[in-house]
Amino acid sequence: MIQLILAINPGSTSTKIAVYRSTDKIFLKSINHSAEDLKSYNTIADQFEFRMRIIMDELHQAQIETDHITIVMGRGGLVKPIPSGVYSVNEALIRDLKIGVMGQHASNLGGLIAAEICKELPAAKAYIVDPVVVDEFEEIARISGHPAFVRRSIFHALNQKAIARNHAKSHHLEYEDLNLIVAHMGGGISVGAHKKGRVIDVNQALDGDGPFSPERSGSLPMGSVVEACFSGQYSKDEIKKMIVGKGGYMAYLNTNDAYAVEMAAKTGDAQAALIQEAMAYQVAKEIGAMSAVLEGDVSAILLTGGIAYGKPFIDLLTRRIQHIARIFVYPGEDEMKALAMNGLRVLTSEAQILNYE
Repeated sequence: MIQLILAINPGSTSTKIAVYRSTDKIFLKSINHSAEDLKSYNTIADQFEFRMRIIMDELHQAQIETDHITIVMGRGGLVKPIPSGVYSVNEALIRDLKIGVMGQHASNLGGLIAAEICKELPAAKAYIVDPVVVDEFEEIARISGHPAFVRRSIFHALNQKAIARNHAKSHHLEYEDLNLIVAHMGGGISVGAHKKGRVIDVNQALDGDGPFSPERSGSLPMGSVVEACFSGQYSKDEIKKMIVGKGGYMAYLNTNDAYAVEMAAKTGDAQAALIQEAMAYQVAKEIGAMSAVLEGDVSAILLTGGIAYGKPFIDLLTRRIQHIARIFVYPGEDEMKALAMNGLRVLTSEAQILNYE
């Protein structure tokens, strides 16, 4: 019997879906949702039935044999901190996704839509995998410097884990036998220390520490931040925007387009060249920090995300980290493929199905 995998990745104004037969992608669609479409829903979670119906309509129009869909993989949302892995969508998970136990985010819809679709497809089972709240920290990594503030694990877990597993497989090795540093470099940048299959430390890339990125400020001088917060010049929302959305390249160069910055630097824009090198410098420092976390025992450094397409940036970064370990570059991020390949791991019994509590 043909077994199909449906992958679902909801965004704030779109829903991406893909259908795979084993490793072959047979359908891919990005469905856009206008503000008018979404305005009647009070919360993000309220949208799941609306989006589910559109997905089913798209599958039928594409003449996908939905009776053959046996795995529905939803993008993991802001659930409670959990270890990496594939989780069946159970009642506890549905409850936490609906209430937004760690916050409201479009990715919370992934598991909800997957569960709803499975009600119409009796042969299918719903799962999520590696949400951004994957937490495999060792206790020492949680210490921030003050007990009022605890370091949290929030990062590009889906892509980091998929790249690490694919790297190991391509070299006929087991991910669980390797110590890797994985740097995901996109709109946000996260650098993780992967020790024998567990991410034991990573910078909080959502709104916290680490390198600046095309639109995030990363770690800032805390005294100056406190002064800005109480200066009366900025609202709370304006400060948050400085940190996420209008930081990094946006703040210095008024663009979040890393390719545009690369081109400007190439054509002699000294400020663009400086800021581009400064971002590479900060990523290199974070990789160096993760090398220390792994006590210098680093099997390889993996560079991924959209910024990894830029050779000048990779060259700037490589110059500072090549002494640590061999470097492998895996440009881009294919979240749909990562979801589907985890679905295939379920079909082949390679993945252990975990229970969310």
